[in-house]
Amino acid sequence: MAAASTCTERVLFILPHPEPADLVPRLERKFPGIETTYIKTGTTNYGKWGEGELDKNIFKDKTILVTLSVLPPTPSDAPNLQLVHFCSSGTDHIAGHPVYADSTIPLTTCRGIHGPPICEWVIMTALVHSHRYNLLHDLQKEQRWDRQDALTQVRDMVGQRIGILGYGGIGRQVGRVAKAMGMDVLAFTANPRNTVEERRHKDYCMPGMGDPEGTIPSGWFSGLDRPSLRRFLEQDLDMIVLCLPLTGETRHLLGKEEFEILARRQAFVSNISRGAIIDQGALLEALNTGKIRGAALDVTDPEPLPTGHPLWSAPNVIITPHLSGLTGNYVDRALNVLEANLERRIRGEPLLNIVDRSRGY
Repeated sequence: MAAASTCTERVLFILPHPEPADLVPRLERKFPGIETTYIKTGTTNYGKWGEGELDKNIFKDKTILVTLSVLPPTPSDAPNLQLVHFCSSGTDHIAGHPVYADSTIPLTTCRGIHGPPICEWVIMTALVHSHRYNLLHDLQKEQRWDRQDALTQVRDMVGQRIGILGYGGIGRQVGRVAKAMGMDVLAFTANPRNTVEERRHKDYCMPGMGDPEGTIPSGWFSGLDRPSLRRFLEQDLDMIVLCLPLTGETRHLLGKEEFEILARRQAFVSNISRGAIIDQGALLEALNTGKIRGAALDVTDPEPLPTGHPLWSAPNVIITPHLSGLTGNYVDRALNVLEANLERRIRGEPLLNIVDRSRGY
């Protein structure tokens, strides 16, 4: 590794996680001379930027900021800042902040580390629904040995078709596991992926995970318009997983007409991206009328979902509080991406997971 020479980076961590015990020795071993400051903040709401929580002078001499949502109030408050590394896969939650909107400071994300846990959540919730686990759990609590017909007519995943909207790091891991379970995988991307090179994954990827070469899908679809999306939805999908960023083009991407198409096979809908990608009114109507088989939602709109919201009591829905990507080794994996980019900075190479502000991700 090219990091043998003295590293002059001054890295500020502001995260809602305890500081890992090995953080400083780990970075100092790989990057001698690096200076680190770690601040644990209580801010975990994606909708808040954390301004006012910290003395803005903390940013003045820092060259790299590692954060979830807390940023310097303005770019001028961090005159030496050369990189902001977000410990999230998306940046829509800070898109209105001056550091995002009014500066050219490079932004990177942790795309690539969320695939395994989120994929497990997607498969887990799909199986909870298809195997009627909630009913089984209730029967166990009642100490009843009851093999009713509803529990013996389970449809397994073999031969089912899954459509993955957004074939990045998360989508590729879902595709990998879905295929291993016997499913036919279709991918939908914003831009065409017609060549072998275009189908390769360019962002950070955990070793042995995902679909680096893009060989898993039996079919690729693309587009930014409704007709292209609907052609994809018309491919007899049994399940659809939303793994795409929230942008102007993707807001309310799934609405009443899209659910009418999914109703043809009563598809199961899984959303791990952002709640606003689905029109919540259309989703409620689809659930209440049985147009879709069910839904698993780790994200909602609004978020947090208020007590009393009709989505809580909709039939065949599983709701969790935006935690599908969280694991006990989250910070460790986020550091892997940071270290890879520190090495690239030293070598003068392009960074991984760079945010394209014009596209919103």
